Amino acid sequence: MDEKDEGMNRRDFLKRAAGAAVGLGAAARALSGRPAAAQQAASRSPGPNDKIVLGFIGTGGQGRGLMGVFSQFPDVEIAAVCDVYEPHLKQALQKTASRADAYRDYRRLLDRKDIDAVVIATPDHWHALTTIHACQAGKDVYVEKPLTLAIAEGRAMVRAARRYDRVVQVGLQQRGGEHFQKAVEIVSSGQLGKITFVETWNFGNETPNGIGNPPDGDPPEGLDWDMWLGPAPKVPYNPNRCIYNFRWFWDYSGGKLTDWGTHLIDVVQWAMGVEGPVAVSASGGKLAVKDNRETPDTLEVAYEYPGFVLTYTYRGANGHPMDSRGYGIQFYGSNGTLFVDRGGFELMPEAGRTEAIRSGGSAQSEPHARNFLDCIRSRQRSSCDVEIGHRSTSAPHLGNIALWTGRKIRWDAKAERIIGDEAADKRLSRPYRKPWMLPA
Repeated sequence: MDEKDEGMNRRDFLKRAAGAAVGLGAAARALSGRPAAAQQAASRSPGPNDKIVLGFIGTGGQGRGLMGVFSQFPDVEIAAVCDVYEPHLKQALQKTASRADAYRDYRRLLDRKDIDAVVIATPDHWHALTTIHACQAGKDVYVEKPLTLAIAEGRAMVRAARRYDRVVQVGLQQRGGEHFQKAVEIVSSGQLGKITFVETWNFGNETPNGIGNPPDGDPPEGLDWDMWLGPAPKVPYNPNRCIYNFRWFWDYSGGKLTDWGTHLIDVVQWAMGVEGPVAVSASGGKLAVKDNRETPDTLEVAYEYPGFVLTYTYRGANGHPMDSRGYGIQFYGSNGTLFVDRGGFELMPEAGRTEAIRSGGSAQSEPHARNFLDCIRSRQRSSCDVEIGHRSTSAPHLGNIALWTGRKIRWDAKAERIIGDEAADKRLSRPYRKPWMLPA
């Protein structure tokens, strides 16, 4: 599709992009980069017959997918979209039939008093700042998983949500699925008997070259690379560091463990009624794939919880298991074993102890989004409140810390400290590149 067919040439588009010329140096202002609205932290509350006005920050594939989910609801209006990459911003604007306003700096979007809530689908290293700034600006927040790049960010996000009385929901949408809810009910009810082992996994095969080894170079036209990096270290542009492949670089994400493992571990902690492990160990590394990623292609993490052990396995360089289940969760109990993924669940009993139960999949993203919208009106905490998302993201981060240090680490979930290992404990936070600062 050329620009004539799109009905919008580059000049017209840039006129619509209200914050298009703003880069890191020009945009940095007082209050550690917070939006101007941060000083008042008050937002209008939509009445029962009012539409909920949304802004979208981060409009890549996931962000545009969420636009599609939220736009299905008749009580939603998408008034603004924001991205530092012009092609993504342009595609998002087209999804609104050019009715929304476009921004290149999220703080300009947050300055708008007519926006009730924002949906954040940026790369992981931006989640904390955009969420906290949105809370300060009086906006409710739906933020994608993994919630954070470091555990300390999560606690700061919880504090901001509580301080500014904001609804903050994390995009762990499996919680919206009826079949996941039923599977959790089966586990928590004791039907499986005593559960001492839970297994989670992601399998794939990217050998031999994975994402490849493109050289560093100039950013593509329309990308504000400095703003994309934001609080992350300043490095030359590389195609693999941006768009989807950012997930394989430690500066922006935590590899498959935080990407997919967060979804899986969230369901386990939900079903087992726990907030975090007591000890974590990990083995693995980049053992097979010949590309420029930094995160492991092979990983095994063991989590010790009171009364049971959870494992997470990632094989990105070998084939799928014989049953072709490329991901999943399996609870092993004395009365039976329960497998669950997005396609459904299956309970296989020990001989004569329980009945076999099977269920197909169910919608997840739509009910999860609906719950967020309902909580904007009711002012109740959502089904995946930021505290839940923080706890479910902390466990994957602990797995990476155990891998980095090469040691078994012991975790005090209440104090959110690593016990007796100062070097590992320092990994709970990450430095921010100036002028960006994580609010206290």
